Amino acid sequence: MARLLLLFALCVLPAFVAAARPARNPFTVFGKVYCDNCRAGFETSATTYIPGAKVRVECRDRDTLNLLFSVDGVTDSTGSYKIQVAEDHEDQLCESVLVSSPQNDCSAVEPGRERARVILTRGNGIASDNRYANSLGFIKDQPLPGCAEIMKQYQELEE
Repeated sequence: MARLLLLFALCVLPAFVAAARPARNPFTVFGKVYCDNCRAGFETSATTYIPGAKVRVECRDRDTLNLLFSVDGVTDSTGSYKIQVAEDHEDQLCESVLVSSPQNDCSAVEPGRERARVILTRGNGIASDNRYANSLGFIKDQPLPGCAEIMKQYQELEE
């Protein structure tokens, strides 16, 4: 009986303590926000990245889709953002979401590029605390000159 108590004390109690203690390292969500200057629907050689764009990381309940967590961020001079998330969002659906663009001529959200799924749990085998979201995009009001030639290059690659 004493051995069983000793085994319990050495193996099970530390696991309970570790599970109850909050994570020491926060997750860091990385991503970029771009302007689709050619209205292509994807990043091209004419794509520029938007400094000062507002982005949000949201986590929702998997069943009800109620918003449970939200934190905002802003892109730097390279159009990149880095948002810290302290908690593990184990069974929640988390996404990086576009909020707004500071560029008046590139402020319409590009359909299908307004959000990107991000996994924010340590219970999935990913060793790093860094999480990378797909690029999020706004679309230019009018395509830039020269976009027809750029799009022609992409059509040639498909054939």
